[in-house]
Amino acid sequence: MTRFGRTIRAGALALGCLLSAPATQAAEVPRPGGSLEIGTVYVTLSALSFDPADWNWKLNHDTGNYLEQLFAADLSKSAKSGGKHRFYADAFLPSDAIRGELAESWEWKENPLRVEVKLREGVMFPEKPGVMAARELTADDVIFSYRRLAGSAKAQPGYFDYVENVTARGKYNVDFVFKEFHAEWDYRFGWGYYSPIYPKELADAGIANWKNAVGTGPFQLTDFVQGNSNTYTKNPGYWDKEKIDGVEYKLPFVDKVVYRTIKDEATQVSSLRTGKLDILETIRWQNVESLKKTAPQLQWSRWLNMSGTFLAMRTDTKPFDDIRVRRALNYAVNKQEIVSAYYGGNAELFAYPQHPDYNGYFEPLSAMPDSIKDLYKYDPAKAKKLLAEAGYAKGFTFKVQVCACNPDHLDLVPLVAAYLEQVGVKIEVQTMEYAAFLSAMTSKTNAPGYFMNNGHTNPTRSLHKSFVTKELWNPSQYSDPAFDAKVAEMYRTRDEPARQQIIKELTRDILEATPYIWMPIPYNYTAWWPWVKNYNGELRAGAVRPGPIYARIWVDQELKKKMGF
Repeated sequence: MTRFGRTIRAGALALGCLLSAPATQAAEVPRPGGSLEIGTVYVTLSALSFDPADWNWKLNHDTGNYLEQLFAADLSKSAKSGGKHRFYADAFLPSDAIRGELAESWEWKENPLRVEVKLREGVMFPEKPGVMAARELTADDVIFSYRRLAGSAKAQPGYFDYVENVTARGKYNVDFVFKEFHAEWDYRFGWGYYSPIYPKELADAGIANWKNAVGTGPFQLTDFVQGNSNTYTKNPGYWDKEKIDGVEYKLPFVDKVVYRTIKDEATQVSSLRTGKLDILETIRWQNVESLKKTAPQLQWSRWLNMSGTFLAMRTDTKPFDDIRVRRALNYAVNKQEIVSAYYGGNAELFAYPQHPDYNGYFEPLSAMPDSIKDLYKYDPAKAKKLLAEAGYAKGFTFKVQVCACNPDHLDLVPLVAAYLEQVGVKIEVQTMEYAAFLSAMTSKTNAPGYFMNNGHTNPTRSLHKSFVTKELWNPSQYSDPAFDAKVAEMYRTRDEPARQQIIKELTRDILEATPYIWMPIPYNYTAWWPWVKNYNGELRAGAVRPGPIYARIWVDQELKKKMGF
């Protein structure tokens, strides 16, 4: 049985290597205590929901410190520990770097096709007054969490269609029985965006209320201020340990983790520079040199964004139902100039919908047919010719929605508008707060133009979630029955090389269809102070989930004081 290329034993996943790893840090003896102040990857966004049944993409970022999952990243395979993985992908775990979290082990069986999961024994939910008494995690909690998720009115259609049933065999064994093989089986119920495990008592008490939050994780949510901060306090009964130089240490190391929500970019940077933040996980290239000059002690990591940037054009709306118009707008934007002049070279011209790190799945632009290569060449004359052929010789005007939460996009949209105006196309920009911006897409009421980032996720999900008919993350409302059927075939394909070939074909198909103005993908930076230990820029240990990473960080408080903070 294979998924993403290798035999699945204890949850192997597979895909290629990430970018070259930074140098390995020398191991130090942990010094527990203190607080960790973080400007996370999503520093501008408050929590959108604390209820997994809301099917909110950001859920694991905010609940992943206290709600655990069946599987997680094996952080012992990280670059800081001498491994080859940097763990910055939004929702991809390499095949040789996954471990059981709440699952101790798991095994494939046939007739019927199923995965038998053995849970860890002795994992405890702590006491939460008004919610629950302390008790052990059991198979019933896994089954309850799965069934509540699958039965939610907000569930993504078809997400669990391949699952026949989920049953318990005793207190610590859960069987996932499948109707058919599915290439995303483990991602979807084991470590993905919507797979936390929680007790029925929490749901009964009101899981959407953060004050009721309780889970088996290393921290418990103890305060939440909308638009300001999430505060997580150490769970003294946490089950996991960290091995450093052969010695095991009880986790977590720090007493408290605080997410700071900071919408203003200048304030983010100044908060890091002045030591109010210990870590700032996303820094645009424009701010790097000044930070290096004014705070030379900062440690750095550079990583290619795991989100595609684009201007989606609604293919169900005139004039974007005409592919000539969509291709014309791609020719009208000077993408190479954006790479060199706007990003200062800190971007890749072509890195979406497949990410260059997805070895075996990604094809470089040089390998593409000329019809795709042309979409990345600046040719306003060809743009005008195609617009005239489509009946828009005098151009047209359309609305573009953009999120106020993304400084990069707020800068890019006027630049794109200037290029389009040169071929007679004008845009009306509507800037929106994130909740309204997201709602417009998910309710399919978004404007004809929608400027956004969309996570690569993994090689299969990147194509499915963005381009299959009526999918939630399909802002272009692209629909092609032949494409949909081919995606379904890809998911059923067990042979990895065969699946890779289908994905390459699907990627070419969607690039040719041109539902987006395909934009360059920028490099981002993460910076942290030297007192942040056992850390080397790791960002996610599952789908947008940093909790296991933060549990392993400690703060050298003596060094912090010596440095004047």
